[in-house]
Amino acid sequence: MDWGLGEGAASARTRRAEARIGGLKVTESVCPFCAVGCGQLVYTRGGELVDIEGNPRSPINQGTLCPKGASSRQLVQQPGRLTKVKYRAPGATEWKELELEQAMDMIADRVIAARETGWQDTDRHGWRVDRTLGFAHLGGATLDNEENYAIKKLFAAMGAIQIENQARI
Repeated sequence: MDWGLGEGAASARTRRAEARIGGLKVTESVCPFCAVGCGQLVYTRGGELVDIEGNPRSPINQGTLCPKGASSRQLVQQPGRLTKVKYRAPGATEWKELELEQAMDMIADRVIAARETGWQDTDRHGWRVDRTLGFAHLGGATLDNEENYAIKKLFAAMGAIQIENQARI
């Protein structure tokens, strides 16, 4: 006899959960918000995101998620999420849509100009520094470790010295 097994052993709560996620594809994933690496279960139906919850099998978060992790579904499905590049020129009062390529070119031009304008070969003591104070980088909590590593390398290669990441809640 299989004591405690089978449908008769399931609680009403378990049956409600199974009805909610029944027929959905579940994929184990990692929360993208910070360096902790909390496990998530991502539920989809036909490629469409249905739900995200903490993975109880994860030794890190044991099925729990912080407020940011619990709201990670909004990264994809938040109705107010911008999906087009918006630009407001200096002094303008209205936003206009730009093509991504045009916006990227504008950013590149401004980064190059800021680098050249703020470049220092030597500091006030005559020591060689080869750096720029023309721009800095403050990363947000939606960047993962790999993205932050690549950004650190990129900005350091451009001569920036003010590079930080804010991954706290």
